[in-house]
Amino acid sequence: MSNATRTTRAPGRREAEARATREALIEAALELFTERGYAAVGTEEIVARAKVTRGALYHHFTDKRDLFRAAFERVESDLMERIGATMKSASDPWDLMFSGMRAFLDACEEPAVKQISLTDAPAVLGWQEWREIDNRHGLGLTRAALDAAVEAGSIRPIATEPMAHLFVAALSEAAFVIAHADRPRKARAEVEEALLQLVEGLRA
Repeated sequence: MSNATRTTRAPGRREAEARATREALIEAALELFTERGYAAVGTEEIVARAKVTRGALYHHFTDKRDLFRAAFERVESDLMERIGATMKSASDPWDLMFSGMRAFLDACEEPAVKQISLTDAPAVLGWQEWREIDNRHGLGLTRAALDAAVEAGSIRPIATEPMAHLFVAALSEAAFVIAHADRPRKARAEVEEALLQLVEGLRA
């Protein structure tokens, strides 16, 4: 093997190892934060579960809060991917909107979503940053669903951009109601009914 080939491959290998280390840290943090919450988890536990050094943690992340942000982003991106997959099976744009909404509400009882996205993230990151990340992941999917419904004539012609923001905000509030309710299943049924009535008002 030539020196040039070794020089080319070495950076690629290092990059792959760095990606693997970062992934291990995010996965370990996600598991621990889900199990016990942000405040109860120390960085020493995270690096032990990830089987990396503390130096590796601070090479990839500024601090525990920065790692938490990455874990939160992972929960949000995975959730939106699953919701998008559910929506692809919808028979028409009206059903597409409701299938996406129901998939989101179902996820609000999942441990990672409940603990990381709906309990710790607003407190750890602050409301503004939490909202920015939440919108970045959920707004596009919501806007696309509304655009499709308008184009198909399923709902009245509306300005879909502001409506998407309002709908995401309503879904976020519904999520908080479910996540912090004494009886989540009952709360889930009640907020779904309220959201259905809200969307019914948009019918063409």
